[in-house]
Amino acid sequence: MNRLSGYVLALVLLTASMSLAAVRVPHVFGDHMVLQRRKPVPVWGWASPGERITIALNGQTKTVKTGKDGTWRLRLDPMEAGGPYQMTVAGKSNAVTLSDVLLGEVWVCSGQSNMEWPLVAATNGKEEVRQANYPTIRQLLVKKDLSLTPKDDIAGEWAVCSPATAAQFTAVGYFFARKLQKDLNVPVGLVNTSWGGTHSETWTSREALARDSTLRYMVEKLPANTEEVIKSGKERTEALMQTQQGGMPTAAEQRAFPDPGLNTSQWKSMNVPGDWQWSGLPNIDGVVWFRREVLIPEGQSPDSMTLVMGSIDDNDSTFVNGQLVGTKRGLNKREYILPSGLLKTGRNVIAVRVDDTGGAGGIVGAADQLKLVGPNDEIPLAGQWQYRVSEISPWSYKPGPNSYPTQLFNAMLQPLIPYAIQGVIWYQGESNAGRSYQYRRAFPAMIQDWRQRWGEGDFPFLFVQLASFDASGGNSQKGSGWAELREAQTMTLSLPATGMAVTSDIGESHDIHPRNKQDVGLRLAAEAMRVAYDSTGKNAAESRGPMFDKMTVSNGQAVLIFKNAPDGLMTKDRYGYVRGFEVAGADQQFHYAKAEIRGDSVIVRADAVATPVAVRYGWADDNGDVNLYNKAGFPAVPFRTDRWKGITENGRFSGQ
Repeated sequence: MNRLSGYVLALVLLTASMSLAAVRVPHVFGDHMVLQRRKPVPVWGWASPGERITIALNGQTKTVKTGKDGTWRLRLDPMEAGGPYQMTVAGKSNAVTLSDVLLGEVWVCSGQSNMEWPLVAATNGKEEVRQANYPTIRQLLVKKDLSLTPKDDIAGEWAVCSPATAAQFTAVGYFFARKLQKDLNVPVGLVNTSWGGTHSETWTSREALARDSTLRYMVEKLPANTEEVIKSGKERTEALMQTQQGGMPTAAEQRAFPDPGLNTSQWKSMNVPGDWQWSGLPNIDGVVWFRREVLIPEGQSPDSMTLVMGSIDDNDSTFVNGQLVGTKRGLNKREYILPSGLLKTGRNVIAVRVDDTGGAGGIVGAADQLKLVGPNDEIPLAGQWQYRVSEISPWSYKPGPNSYPTQLFNAMLQPLIPYAIQGVIWYQGESNAGRSYQYRRAFPAMIQDWRQRWGEGDFPFLFVQLASFDASGGNSQKGSGWAELREAQTMTLSLPATGMAVTSDIGESHDIHPRNKQDVGLRLAAEAMRVAYDSTGKNAAESRGPMFDKMTVSNGQAVLIFKNAPDGLMTKDRYGYVRGFEVAGADQQFHYAKAEIRGDSVIVRADAVATPVAVRYGWADDNGDVNLYNKAGFPAVPFRTDRWKGITENGRFSGQ
């Protein structure tokens, strides 16, 4: 070996040695992070086996020796709120320096789209963002990822709350943090790990599901690798298309889809606006055509009209009576001015080609943004539209977050553990409403799983009960999966250190994403003050709404007594009388009830029911007519006094 070759080899070996020796920490640690005050603070990472690592923060210095597998972990002693500080993690060959570190309260924000929903899209979102100058509120936004096996790191970085960054903060988490900071006067860190449309089972570990005899089947046949998943995903999607529409259309058939004379009797229908993943097309990315007939009556001018469609995810080409009227990319609002003479009195046809490039898909804006608008007329277009899938993107065959359980736990939660936290706020359940009875086991199992793995005991776990939404017209007569899911959530309060924010009164009948996220955050913050910070018990009656306690029947009336109403009950709207109650006799047929408040009780009766046997309150998918509150202003928890058979008892998780 000549001298030059020897020098090159030595340099290569030195570089490899330095690479192996480099100390590093997971991405949950970073500049601008918030660490939990008043608790031991775990810090961990990787370096060369046997290397001595030194961590310094706020006057503390501790050392630890790396194990044979190259991992290390230690705990810093509890510290009071404060900062900013600098934290250093030093090994033999390098040091990691993290700046602008605060100590305060850390809360994990997780769930599906209503937790993911960004501040800019909430009520008055743009103005809220402009005013969001809270430098001691921070968010770690965990980037979406999934895995069939546990990972040890996430992608994401901490951001300081400012008008430049707040738009992408979780809206619920932002309002929650803002209230906590005001009440506690300490920094607040939000770890936002959420993914729209996801089931609770994908946020639960394999081991936790396997421990439960009724949930074990979910993980008994998990695939071993991604290739196996893609193969089964393609087979599953092809089978779905064959069942729904007899296969995929030819190119010639697709060219005819805008034609108003096309025979669409075999097309399926779904409620629009909405994400098509919710309406029979799970994990489908690609192109879907939507069609709707519009009847313009005699005497109504069809000229000078604009087609308004709100947001479309992602791109559209829109036709009216066979003529292309506009195309646009991205989630921007659509407003297409229609040429004079294009619409006519009588039957008209709107056809929209929607191209979804990944994730959610469909005409997804608010219902009141979907309409034909003229100088003097307005025709709403929300409701049932026909649809047909015309193209499926190859990435549809890859596993989605709900294809198998455990995937988001493995990729988006496990790598965060054991980062010190105060608790969790959770907004999820919409995706589980078709099998609400199973949620009675699955949701508590998930909570207990997280607590066990974090090893911090029964940390506060606060969740949002489903808001009102007309998912499928469910009610006491037809049965309601959403009402049964709310019941399952209420039952979960039997776990210690849990709290629930009731939101039936602030939902939107035709939008699964209610924009009022401020009241959600405030109600969660009130529960946090009770569950996490109220050592004296003075807030015990100031954060929860009235909850049904017991019922007696006398003289054809049901007398309902409520807890959490020490100062009495009230209504809180312009009607002035109590709404949302139903009563049934032995025939199990429910009738709208007259209800009267007396102190902490409600007297319920119905002329059609001589002897009440059961009472329900807010028992419907869309239960927004409820109006019972305690004097502290918190809404009553929906409930039923009966235990009659529901409609979701046979629902079981089967993936997608």
